[in-house]
Formats: sequence, C-alpha cells, structure tokens
Amino acid sequence: MIDIESHRIIDLLDSRDKETVTRWLKTFPNIQVVSRDGSLTYASAISDSHPNAIQVSDRFHLLKNLSEALEKYMLRLFPARLEIPTTGISQTPEMKALLDTRNRAQRIRFAKQKLTEGFTISEIALVMHASISTIRKYLSIREEDIPEDISSVRERQHVDAMNKMKCRIENVRNLYNQGFSIEEICRVTGHISQTIRKYLSEECSLINGHYDYRRPGKLQNFEKEIIELRSQGVTYPKITETIRAKGYNGTVAALRVFMQKEREHQKNVVSKDAGKNEFIARKWMIQLIYRNIEKVKGITQKQYEEVLKKYPILGMAYEILQQFHGIIFSKKPDKLETWICEAEKLEITEVNAFITGLKRDLDAVKNSIIYPYNNGLAEGSVNKLKVVKRIMYGRSSFELLKSKLLRIEATH
Repeated sequence: MIDIESHRIIDLLDSRDKETVTRWLKTFPNIQVVSRDGSLTYASAISDSHPNAIQVSDRFHLLKNLSEALEKYMLRLFPARLEIPTTGISQTPEMKALLDTRNRAQRIRFAKQKLTEGFTISEIALVMHASISTIRKYLSIREEDIPEDISSVRERQHVDAMNKMKCRIENVRNLYNQGFSIEEICRVTGHISQTIRKYLSEECSLINGHYDYRRPGKLQNFEKEIIELRSQGVTYPKITETIRAKGYNGTVAALRVFMQKEREHQKNVVSKDAGKNEFIARKWMIQLIYRNIEKVKGITQKQYEEVLKKYPILGMAYEILQQFHGIIFSKKPDKLETWICEAEKLEITEVNAFITGLKRDLDAVKNSIIYPYNNGLAEGSVNKLKVVKRIMYGRSSFELLKSKLLRIEATH
C-alpha cells in the first residue's frame, strides 16, 4: 500500500483476498482517492470500506491490456509471414544462388543452364564452389536421368497438417449445417467451444500461425552473414568458427537447420507468382502496436502501406489503439463511450473482451482520464520489494520482509 501524496510504502498485506483488503482499508477512515489496477476484488473491497472514495483505474494497465488484446488477435488470426505485393528486391543474390543449388537435382539443372548461357566448365565450377570433375559429371547426366526434386520432411509434415486441419474444419461445419449446436459439436468432436467457433469463422486459416515463424535466438545477429558465407561455398564448420569469434556460442547443427528453413521459405516465395510477392514477418506488425514505424527495423513505410491495403482490419486495429491512447490523456471522459461503440464494430473477440472489462469498471476508467493519479508508485515499489527479497535469497518470512522494507522506507 502506497501513500499517493508522500510516495511512501505504508504497509504490506499477506493476502489479496477481499476480506483482508477491506479490513485494512477500514482502519484508514480518511481515504478519499484510491488508484488501482482493474481487479474487481480490489474494486469491491474499496466500495465496501469507502463507498464515497474516488477509484482511479491505472492508465498503464489499460493501455497494456488493449495492446495485449490486439497482439493476441494478430497471433491467432494472421500467419507468421504476411504476403504482400513486392515493393522491391525481396530476394538477395546470395539466397538466389543457394536456392538454385539447394539439392542434387537443382545443382545438375543449374550447371546445365550455365553451360547454355556460355559459361565454361571452369567458370561453372567456380560459381558452384565445386570441382571440375563434379561439374563434368553433372553435365554428362541425361535430362531424363536427372532425379526428381524431393520435398523436405518439414514440407511434407506441413502439407499433412493442412490436410488434417481441412478435414476437421469441414467436419465441424457439416455438423453445424445439419443443425447441431456448438455444445453438441463439442461433445461429438472433443474440441472446446473456442476451437469450434474458430473453425466456423470465415477467417479460419489452414496454416498454423506458427508455421514459417522463426523465434529470436543465438543466430539472429548473424543471419545475413551466414547466408553470404554459405553462398560463397564456405562450409558450416568454417562459418561457425567465424561467427563464434564474434560472440556466437551455439552449435553447427543450428546453422544447418536455419539454412534449411530459410531455403524452404524463399522457395515458397519464388513459387508464388514468380517473385511478384514478398513476405513481412508478423512480429514486425506486432511491434507496431508498441512503437512507431521509424523504430521498427524489419518493415518500411511502403511495406506497411501494402500490408494495410491487403489487411485493412489491421489498419483499423492500430487506429482504435491510437484513439484510445489519445482519449486516456485527453481529460475528456465523454469520448470513451463513443470509442467503445466504434471498437465494438470491428468484432474482434479479444478487443470485445477488453471492452467488457471496461464496462464493468467504467467509472474508475473515466476517473483515470479526469485525475492525474496512477499506479506508477506501486509498480516501482514492487521492484524495490523484489530486490530486498532477493538480497535475502527469497528465504525471508513475510514478517521479516515487511519489517525490513518499512524500515528502509523510514530512513528516506
């Protein structure tokens, strides 16, 4: 518990239960204003102990909750890479060279193509980082003897997963069209109601949202260098030695997996409309929820505009977030109800859940627009508390931790 005026920690409670909070608040009959997060338990405790006190919902938590709602929506609905019309050169020369020689069949065709373009055997060997005898062997293979391209295990697994998803969606939709309720479909299929609603939605995609998504890892800072070195014929162990000198501490196998996934992604890019499209990682669009486009390194203004043309719902989602941010700091609470009506029109499940929470706590939310109070003091004090707890290796009793923290406060 923090005193808003003195900025001091005045007490610690050993429970979040309503009865405990109510009992503590009643010991201070002079309380007039309470700043809190959106907890209904705290709201009820304050109303019971001080029905006339002004309750202020914390602005940071309001903005955080709406931002997280939009992030969950994007993770649920959009693929890991969003396809848009190309805005420039989306494939580097290094990756093109790696794609043209990604397996034995491709290497043979690439060698034959370069020969028809007028390259000598020595020049082809130099381009492909192979020996002259290997190139001669490739060129001697007849066209009908060239092996067929074989898709990777990961590609075959992806196709199987999409086929299974398609069957599940069709089964659920058939049952729904036959007059089964969502509860009955849940019992028949074993899916939860949220999954059934997702399958019934027109926006439901066969592609798993995590497919083609690469999590940030140890290789993130070296990806471009790895592709360049690999296109020059440098072996994986040599590349590993090079980047280890710059701070990489992972394995050689991680490089192989990275290159395999990157080749598969680039192959999919090339196979769709012969280079007319490019892909933007979903993570950059999520970053735009929290910061301006100038501070997001993975997307340009032109690419952003193309994404909004193809997915206009994203533009509307960003707009309601910006509008809500403006209202929170506008000192004009009357605008909130208008914003709620506009946001509900988007019919985004996650945003509607956020709005439901706003409506339950509407007076406190409006007070956060009117009054300057917030939970910043409490959040900072929680960090202080955690530091004190860790100094004692987390082994202190509640009473000892409370005594130590309050004694520290008394010395300031």
